[in-house]
Amino acid sequence: MSMIRDLRAAVRPALRRSSTAYHSYDTTRDPSASSAVVDCAVYRDGRRLPGDDSQTPREAMLRVREGGGFVWIGLHEPTEEEFAGIAAEFGLHPLAVEDAVHAHQRPKLERYDDTLFTVFKTVHYVEHDELTATSEVVETGEVMCFTGRDFVITVRHGGKGSLRALRYGLEKDAELLSKGPSAVLHAIADHVVDGYIAVVAAVQDDIDEVEIDVFSAPSKGRQRGSDAGRIYQLKREVLEFKRAVSPLLRPMQLLSERPMRLIDPDIQKYFRDVADHLARVQEEVIGFDELLNSILQANLAQATVAQNEDMRKITSWAAIVAVPTAVCGVYGMNFDYMPELQWKYGYPMVLTAIIGICFTIHRTLKRNGWL
Repeated sequence: MSMIRDLRAAVRPALRRSSTAYHSYDTTRDPSASSAVVDCAVYRDGRRLPGDDSQTPREAMLRVREGGGFVWIGLHEPTEEEFAGIAAEFGLHPLAVEDAVHAHQRPKLERYDDTLFTVFKTVHYVEHDELTATSEVVETGEVMCFTGRDFVITVRHGGKGSLRALRYGLEKDAELLSKGPSAVLHAIADHVVDGYIAVVAAVQDDIDEVEIDVFSAPSKGRQRGSDAGRIYQLKREVLEFKRAVSPLLRPMQLLSERPMRLIDPDIQKYFRDVADHLARVQEEVIGFDELLNSILQANLAQATVAQNEDMRKITSWAAIVAVPTAVCGVYGMNFDYMPELQWKYGYPMVLTAIIGICFTIHRTLKRNGWL
């Protein structure tokens, strides 16, 4: 077990270093900010047009209508009032707008006229030194994506899952970005699923640790069956992870298999890879759930066995103590005429008989594994 913990200590810092680029661009909205818009840019021929850092979504859309390209607007936890103007400008469906503002939606893909509305659940692994019965293992957020012919609107909820680094990466690949909004949608889907893969590896470490603790010999101060709280908490976190992964598989399959006017045929091929990775993640998460069920049952079985062993020991000692109790009870009665009461060697003979019987019972029970 110490070897696995040492390996985890070596691997997790590397995972944190690999994700630093994403966290360094975290664009969690400042509550004091006057707008929920994190970034608003116009892209033409795969390149970001200069001088548009302070433009409004309406101004960006006017530039697109005049010269072509598409606009990518990123928002973080907008209010209804903040999102109303953008929804009206781009003709977004009220039901999709309501989902985007209030969040807490399951992953899905919906089509409203010439707009695709996609909901992704982002999952972030919460680092912890030791897994306890109250440890938070995964933290979820949401990314909603409105995809049209000449616009992409992303709405993010939660403190994690920033898309700033993703945007920077796409801006370095003009050929891919020239494919339009569908390229951005694919990049977001791929980014979210890559995050799932990283979380799967970290959760696997926690499950391995719990499994080793359950099936190893109990250490000092730790009893068998005492890991039920940790296992149940980990199972709850895995179920939360599962609710983020499983509903997304069908939308990814639709994007990869069904021809859509808003999805470039060249980009659609890449959705197959995302769907394959997501299917693998789903299989692993389902496997985690089943494995934790088995570990929990084994842990409860160990607790039952330990209780049975304790009861056998208590019963064994009760049987031994019953011998002197019975003899002393008989000879403690106040009768004038009882055998051996006046015998000179009666007392030592009774003590010898009690000791001999108790020793025989103890030896028999110990040989049978009860003591």
